[in-house]
Amino acid sequence: MKKVLLSLAVLAATTVSAMAQDGIENEKRAAYLDQLAGKRVVFIPMNMNADLSIAWNAYVQRQAAELGYTIDLRDPNWSTEAGARALTAAISEKPDLIVLQNPDVQSYARLISQAQNQGIKLIQLNMESLTPSDTYVGADWQGIGYAAGQEVAKHCGAPDAPSKKIAITMGVPTAPVDLFQIYGFKKALEEAGGGFEIVSQQAAAYDPSKANSITAAVLQQHSDLCAVFGIWDGMDAGAGAAVKEAGMQDSVYVVTSGGAAAASCEKIADGTYDMYISYDARKQGAALNVQVAQLLQSKTPAGQDPVVYYTPNTRLTKDTLSPSSCWSFEDLEK
Repeated sequence: MKKVLLSLAVLAATTVSAMAQDGIENEKRAAYLDQLAGKRVVFIPMNMNADLSIAWNAYVQRQAAELGYTIDLRDPNWSTEAGARALTAAISEKPDLIVLQNPDVQSYARLISQAQNQGIKLIQLNMESLTPSDTYVGADWQGIGYAAGQEVAKHCGAPDAPSKKIAITMGVPTAPVDLFQIYGFKKALEEAGGGFEIVSQQAAAYDPSKANSITAAVLQQHSDLCAVFGIWDGMDAGAGAAVKEAGMQDSVYVVTSGGAAAASCEKIADGTYDMYISYDARKQGAALNVQVAQLLQSKTPAGQDPVVYYTPNTRLTKDTLSPSSCWSFEDLEK
C-alpha cells in the first residue's frame, strides 16, 4: 500500500512539474469568450460630438473587438425624436443588449419598458429614466449637485464673499442631470444654514453660447454675484467665459462638473472653472464594459434584477490638478 501511495505521489509531482513547464489552458476563459462571441449590442447615445460619448464609444468598441461581440452605434445627434426612432428600430431587431443615454427622465420610458418586456436587456448610461432597466451606469447627479452646493455655500458663506447671490445655469430642465443635481445643490445650501439667494435659474439647452449670454445678462443685473453653478462643463465653458469677459473672475466663483476631458483641465488651470467635480469618462467606460460583459453572460431574464452603479466623483481645483486628472482623445487610442 505504501508503495502504491508513493507511486501516486511521484506521478502527481511529475504531472504538476509538467504543467508548470508547459502551462495549462484556462477553461473558464474559453467559456467566457464563447458566451460573448457573436453577441450584438446597440449603442444609442444622445450624440457623438461630446467628449463623453467619444470616450464611452472608444471603451466599448475596444472591448467588443477583444471579446468578439459587435457594437452597432446609432447617433441621434441631440434629437429626442431621432433617438426614439433608433430605439424603436433596435427593439424590433432584438439585439442581445441595448446601451442607451436618455435625453430626459420620461421620453424613452415606454420604449424602455417595451424592450424589457420583449426580453431585451438594457443599460442606461449616465442619464437615467424614471423607468428602471437592468443597469444604470453613470454619474451620481444628486451627489454631484450636493458637492457643488457644499462648495458654493462654503465660498459664498465666507465673511469676505461679495454676497450670497447665486446663478444656476441648467441644460434641459427635465433631464436627470438637471433634476437630480438641482435637488442635491439646493439641499446642500439649505443644510448650510440658508440666507443664500438664487437670483437666476435658466436653461441653456447644453449650448455654451446660450450659457454665455445668460450669464452675461445676470452679471449686468447683479454686479455683486457670488457664484455661478452649472450642470455640465461642455455648456459651462460659456458661463465661465462670460465671467472672465466681465472681468469678474476674482469675485464670481464658477462651479461645474464633467467627464474630465483635457479641455476641462485647461479651463481649471486658467481659472475659467474654480471648482470642477469630475466623474471621469474613463472610469465610466471601464464600468460600462464590466456591465456589458456581465449582462451578455447572464442567464437572468431582462429587467428581473436591476442594479445601479454610480461612478465616483473627484473635486478638482487649480491647486489639486495632476497629470492624471484628465484624459485626451489621443489617450483613447492607446
